[in-house]
Amino acid sequence: MQSRPLGTTGLEVTPIGFGAFKIGRNQGIKYGSDYDLPTESRARELIDEVLDLGIRYIDTAPAYGTSEARIGQALAGRHEACLVSTKVGETFCEGESRYDFSAEATRQSVDRSRERLGRDVLDLVLVHSDGNDLSIQEQTDVVGTLQQLKAEGTIRAIGFSGKTVEGARRALAWAGVLMVEYHVEDPSHGEVMHEARQRGVGVIVKKGLASGRLDPERAIRFVFDHPGVTSLVVGSLDPQHLAANVNIVGDV
Repeated sequence: MQSRPLGTTGLEVTPIGFGAFKIGRNQGIKYGSDYDLPTESRARELIDEVLDLGIRYIDTAPAYGTSEARIGQALAGRHEACLVSTKVGETFCEGESRYDFSAEATRQSVDRSRERLGRDVLDLVLVHSDGNDLSIQEQTDVVGTLQQLKAEGTIRAIGFSGKTVEGARRALAWAGVLMVEYHVEDPSHGEVMHEARQRGVGVIVKKGLASGRLDPERAIRFVFDHPGVTSLVVGSLDPQHLAANVNIVGDV
């Protein structure tokens, strides 16, 4: 797959990205069926298979259990192999999510992610919203702290992974990247994705297959029919499914 510019961030991602939730967490899930976590060796093999498919973008988060650490181990010594995005704001402990958007928690989260991923500089860090998109941006320190960390050289690009159209639109004032849910059953972010494109803000689509409920070919074609989309993150433990998704993108 040919990488493409992620807005005006200076970063590039492939049209398909690998969502690394399932390699690190299987509690509190929103998927239609349960699954076993892969072993550490199988997780490393899967990352290798992802790279072999030409995927050069992996998305993770502290809330994804052991995902960050497993990615760091799998990519040790070859960080240039792909771009990795992670997040701040949410952690998952003892079966429940906890949210903290304070300056201290944001800096601590970034430092932990750097250690787990084995990277001095993080490629892309997104705010992991709990759904209170506007209040997070307007009443907490997370945005200003991420801007400071970017200015300090600790992060290359920052963005917002929210849940509401209003939150995404508000983030256009400061974010280099938006991560939004967008699929045939919920196209509500379509207009703000056009606005993002006009402003040079990269758009990454999450849940484009509605957590596995939609037919992949139809769903993927729908996502990439929107000119504002830079990349679609898909998560699977089956490399054959990932390969099929890559092939669909090759036809659109």
